[in-house]
This record gives sequence, structure tokens and C-alpha cells, in this order.
Amino acid sequence: MSLVIKDLRVSIDEKPILKGLNLEVGLGEVHAIMGPNGSGKSTLAYALAGHPKYEVEDGEVWMDDVNLLELTPDERAKMGLFLAFQYPTAIPGISMANFLRTAVNAVKGEKNGDGKNKGIPITEFRKLMTEKMNLLKIDKEFARRYLNEGFSGGEKKRAEILQMALLEPKYAILDETDSGLDIDALKVVSEGVNALTGPNRSFIVITHYQRILNYVKPDFVHILYNGQIIESGGPELALRLEQEGYDNLIKEKEMEAA
Repeated sequence: MSLVIKDLRVSIDEKPILKGLNLEVGLGEVHAIMGPNGSGKSTLAYALAGHPKYEVEDGEVWMDDVNLLELTPDERAKMGLFLAFQYPTAIPGISMANFLRTAVNAVKGEKNGDGKNKGIPITEFRKLMTEKMNLLKIDKEFARRYLNEGFSGGEKKRAEILQMALLEPKYAILDETDSGLDIDALKVVSEGVNALTGPNRSFIVITHYQRILNYVKPDFVHILYNGQIIESGGPELALRLEQEGYDNLIKEKEMEAA
């Protein structure tokens, strides 16, 4: 089982962003995608999730042998794809608990409303949510607060990790989850990600900096530049970038291509 991306080409407002991206993520693997600003990292995340603004011009995406590009965003979520946003939205008036229960019911195929099947019973959901909050070391009061309203950057990211824990996706994409976090918040979020790693879940960690990879250990590191992956390797590749920056690697690859 794997997520396979072949020659993916994506544009925004007719401007090409991804220009033939290839990547394969096996189940249970952690892949880090790094690159300078404007290289296409977030475009990859949103295109995989099915955001309508991101136009897939060509290429293939197969998730466990199913053509992901033929599915709607909600169908992709039900298949087991999850995207943690870089900038989660605040929704006043909606509690974390109500939002999370609705999300679980929607993604896991249950129904809300007045029909015979009202989704996961509240008592069962609260038990499940408490279990996941204990796993992620999140205070119970967190569930009573309105979704992301007044949350710090770290709290917003922890809310995303809690949502991921409840939805139990096969393939989780973290779009610059480390953005705007101080070291303490970064450690907390990383501990949550590490608690959810295992043989039945893969992570694509999209980041500009190496620092999150001090806490979330990748199996593979890929460098994305100008819409293509120009280099792949192990964790040592991220350390090299930390020491040398992107410019040296990009110049080296341009010389090889010349």
C-alpha cells in the first residue's frame, strides 16, 4: 500500500507551480519535503487534498491503487487522506468537541441528524476523545473551547493533531506545522505526531526549516524546487541543508543539468 505521485503538474490561475513532481510514500513511512519559499510545497498539499483553486493539468496520483484525482475532497478524506493546515481557521460558537464529533461522523461514513443512524454515540465519542487527549497530553478543558478562537499558534496545531488522532488517516500531510511555533510548542506538537506514527500511518511533513526534523525523524527527505523534487535522501540531507542552505544545493543541481 502506498501513495504514488507521477509527473504531477498543477497550476494556480493558469500559472504553473508543480512541473512534473514524482514521489512514492509507502505505508508506515515518514517523508519530509523541504524547499525554499515559492517552490510548490503547499501547492502539493492542497492539490492532494483536492482544493478547487489548484488545477491539476497532468499527472497521476494513486492512493492504495485508487485514482485519487477522480475523488472529491470528502471522498479523499474517507479514503484516509488528512491535511493539517498551516493556518487553521477559527470558528466562534463551535466547540472543539462538537466539531471533532462531526468530523469523525463525516469521514468515517456515519450520519448526523434525525435518522436512525445518528453517528457515533456521544458517550462513546467522549471516551474516544478522552483517550486521544490523554495520548497527546492535552488538557480536557481544551474540548470545551470554541474551535481555534483565541488559540495560540501551538494550540491551533495541537487541535489539528487531535483531529488527526480521531480520524486515524492512513496518509497525513502536515503543511508547515512548525510555522510560527516556539521551541516548547514545537516539542509538544512533535510529541503528538510521534505518538501517532506506526506501520499503518504515513506522514508527509512539509517544512521550510530543519528544526522540526530534530523531533520528528523522517525516513526520507526530499528537496522541492521550482515545482520538482531535485534531490532525495535520508535525514542527513536535512542536516546538510541546515549547514549549507538551499543555494548551494540548487546551484549544484543546475550545474549538473547544464
